[in-house]
Amino acid sequence: MYRQLQQIIKDIQNSIQFSGTVLVAEGDNRLNESFGYANRSEQIANNLSTRFGIASGCKLFTAIAICQLVEKGQLSFQTKLSDCLQYDFLTFDSEITIHHLLTHTSGIPDYFDEEVMTDFEELWVANPMYHMRNLSDFLPLFQHQPMKYRAGEKFHYNNAGYILLGLIVEHSAGMSFADYVQAFIFDKAGMSESGYFALDALPSNTALGYIDQPDGTWKTNIYSVPVKGGSDGGAFVTVEDMKKLWDALMNYQLLTENSTNTLLSPHVQVNEDGYYGYGVWIKKRNDTILKYHIMGYDPGVSFHSAYYPKLSSGVVVCSNKSQGAFDLMRGIEGYLIEKLGK
Repeated sequence: MYRQLQQIIKDIQNSIQFSGTVLVAEGDNRLNESFGYANRSEQIANNLSTRFGIASGCKLFTAIAICQLVEKGQLSFQTKLSDCLQYDFLTFDSEITIHHLLTHTSGIPDYFDEEVMTDFEELWVANPMYHMRNLSDFLPLFQHQPMKYRAGEKFHYNNAGYILLGLIVEHSAGMSFADYVQAFIFDKAGMSESGYFALDALPSNTALGYIDQPDGTWKTNIYSVPVKGGSDGGAFVTVEDMKKLWDALMNYQLLTENSTNTLLSPHVQVNEDGYYGYGVWIKKRNDTILKYHIMGYDPGVSFHSAYYPKLSSGVVVCSNKSQGAFDLMRGIEGYLIEKLGK
């Protein structure tokens, strides 16, 4: 059934030297392929059980955590940031709400603003990445900077907003963000191989991230990203675990049906057919939902994953290189859309 798709994946892999693992699941039909090395020095191959960093792909986990706390009555989406945290945010708009933070419409400054800075590695010249182990460690990078926009004025993708959401989870739940996600998302979804692992203490079968240089040399990303991920990105998952996350979310195992629908609602329009919900991108086609999708990019990391409701199909593409996941995702999606049109 997937012979054509296998050839599409193989052709793309040959053209870009993709390194990582791909999973396409539709009902009982599954296709998975792995390419390249999790560890180039030791020539350890990537496989179906390899853990990969997913960068911003895990903003969805943060949004789910917030929705769970709203269900428990500990927060509301209209709760103001100033009522959640006691940190000094003197330059921030007093009207910023959790909804604003979830939808990237808060207008706050970002610690990595892609309009100003093109290279994520630049951040760690003045702020050593090995100090970035707790969410509060990120606050000095943005908490005293001026607002970029008025709260609610426009969509502007913002990592700092999700750092604040993680701090709100910690304050409301009385535990570290990583421990909360482990207990109330990973464990509930059966994601037994996933976690927020420190780069200097990675578990077995975890892919190292690789940065390829123009001259043909390469280096790992150990000095290019924070030593431990948090609520704006940096968890590690397997492709199987990511599929379990979509299944648990769509089957209301993590949130009630009402809360799930709220999370998956197109709260803000980003472009002609693209929207953002809570921690998830949404693409429409002919006024219906084509896909819910998440993505993440860091030096040495590229990740795309999507759920296509009309096909009940899930796709996960994890790569331990800075580029490549988008190319595979585009090829797979082209195949699925063609099938949808038949």
